Amino acid sequence: MEFPFDLAAVLGDRFCVVDQHLRPAGRRGPTHRGDLEQQLRTVIDELGKASAKAQGLPAPVTSAARMEANRHVLYILRDADGRGTPKGAVIGFLKVGYKKLFLLDHNGAHNEAEPLCVLDFYIHESLQRHGYGRELFQHMLQSERVEPWRLAVDRPSEKLLAFLRKHYGLADAIPQVNNFVIFEGFFSNRPAPPRRPPPKRTEEEIKPYSLSERDFLREETEPPWPFNLTSGRAGGSPVRGSLRPFLLRRETPDGQTDPRPPDGRTDAPQHRRASSLGRAGR
Repeated sequence: MEFPFDLAAVLGDRFCVVDQHLRPAGRRGPTHRGDLEQQLRTVIDELGKASAKAQGLPAPVTSAARMEANRHVLYILRDADGRGTPKGAVIGFLKVGYKKLFLLDHNGAHNEAEPLCVLDFYIHESLQRHGYGRELFQHMLQSERVEPWRLAVDRPSEKLLAFLRKHYGLADAIPQVNNFVIFEGFFSNRPAPPRRPPPKRTEEEIKPYSLSERDFLREETEPPWPFNLTSGRAGGSPVRGSLRPFLLRRETPDGQTDPRPPDGRTDAPQHRRASSLGRAGR
C-alpha cells in the first residue's frame, strides 16, 4: 500500500511498533513533529479500512482513534527496499492486545484469563503468499514473548485460520461464545488447583485390633503332653508338661469341685501303669 509521503520518516524501522501514544520507537529526528503524527494517523486509518474491506466487515476495527483509546500494540511491516515507489510502501500490519476474557475449555468449564489477543491482521493483496505474513507474525511472537497456542484470536477469518494451521499447527480450535477462538494447549501450562488433604481421623477411630484380640495375643494356652515340646533343651528332647489343667472337673451337689475323673478312680494314669506292669511280669 503506497502513500504520498516518505514512509521511512513516518514509521522509522522496517518493523514499526506503535502503541496508544502513536510514537514509533524507531523514528529518527524530532519526535513531536505535527506533520509526522498526522501522516502516521493517515497510515493507520487506511490500513484499518483495507483490512475491513478484505474481511467483509461493515466498519474498520483498527484506527488511530481506537489506538489512543485502548492499550493495543500495532506492528507495521514496511517495504524498506523501496520497490515500485521511491517513498516506500506498507506491506501489512498486525494488532494485538491483552483482554480479560471468560473462556471455555474442552469440558465446558468457564475459566477467567487475560491472554494476548490477535485483534486485526492484514497483508496487502498484492504481497500475500510471499512470506511477509509469517515474518510479521513471528516478529510479534518474539517481541511479546508468547507461544502461538497461548493466543486468543478475535473473529478469525478462514484465511487466518488456514495461516495458523499451516505455519503453527493450530488445528484443534475451541470456539467461544464471545467470538474468540483458542486452540488446543491453551490451558496446558496453567497450574492445577490445590488439592485438599483428607480429613484426619480422631484417635478413637484408629483401632488396629480389638481388646479381645490383644488379650488373645498376650495369653496363650499350653497344649497337653506330648505336644508341649521345648526346643531350648540340649538335644531337643521332649519334656512332659503338667496335665492338671486339662483334667475334667465335676461339681458336687454342695458346689465344690470334684477332682476325680468321671470313672470314679482317683489316679487313673497310675492304675493304668500298674496294670501294664503286672501283665508284663506274668
